[in-house]
Amino acid sequence: MTVRSVAILVFDGVTMLDAAGPAEVLCHVTGPELGYEITAVSASGGEVRTSTGLPLGGTTAISAVEHRAFDTVVVAGGDRLVGRPIERPLLDAAAALTSRAGRIASVCTGAFVLAELGLLDGRRATTHWRHVQTLARGYPRVEVEPDAIFVRDGKVITSAGISAGVDLALAMVEHDHGPAAARDVARELVVFLQRPGGQSQFSVATSTPVPHHPVLRRLLDEVSANPAADHTVPSMARLAGVSTRHLTRLFGEEVGTTPGRWVERIRLELAQQLLLQDWSVTAAAQRSGLGSDETLRRVFDRHLGITPSEYRRRFRSTDGALAAAG
Repeated sequence: MTVRSVAILVFDGVTMLDAAGPAEVLCHVTGPELGYEITAVSASGGEVRTSTGLPLGGTTAISAVEHRAFDTVVVAGGDRLVGRPIERPLLDAAAALTSRAGRIASVCTGAFVLAELGLLDGRRATTHWRHVQTLARGYPRVEVEPDAIFVRDGKVITSAGISAGVDLALAMVEHDHGPAAARDVARELVVFLQRPGGQSQFSVATSTPVPHHPVLRRLLDEVSANPAADHTVPSMARLAGVSTRHLTRLFGEEVGTTPGRWVERIRLELAQQLLLQDWSVTAAAQRSGLGSDETLRRVFDRHLGITPSEYRRRFRSTDGALAAAG
């Protein structure tokens, strides 16, 4: 079996899922010519205290592995990396690990460590949505992509917040061992495989402000649950028990758009998912509620600037965005 070595750099205050998520993905890769050897590394070794207060024991001191060339180094994140100077022992440990690494990755605010070392200068990168502006202001030589789940530029991969570390690790598995291996791990962990790096950190539903009006809240839930149903403005107004004029006013005040535009975005998101699951353009148009191939193409062009077929080609796998970017 060919085992790839992975070091995950942790520290007091590390977000537990930033380290555990990628580790869990990688340790589930099994089979001929597959597998990863994972080492949790810290500046001093021994126990570190995670952001939850729970301890992470048995970490390896950087002094024991500083001359080792790992295939992949993952720098986990934590709130203490933002808004204050990063401790020199952590930076020194990261510098030692990354200087010999074949591939360098960060989860969430771990990007700030890479940026402080200059490893992101002249590269595209991302981090948790809450901290992208801080990263951009603090490190102007980094081309920050504010809404990507993960971004690869050369041998460096940065990911968005917390759970995006799972997406990043699945993409690495696919890059190393192929789509079938990544799919098997995703199925085992009961997580979605199809979250390519270039996708948004947010779905339309989760990025929509929560309406204060209970009628509008129920209506948005109904549309999100069944985008392909009859959701014209008159039908939605009847469902909500209000006039079309009042419904339009509620959408403008609480959602910031018109009913038709919001429904179109919900349907577009479903069509994107269907295309990534190998549904045909015609089937995606019909099942999403967009209706015809031509309508689907117009909506894709208006919102994404590409055709449905090009979207599927670019993002069919987790690694599609990595291949396009690399």
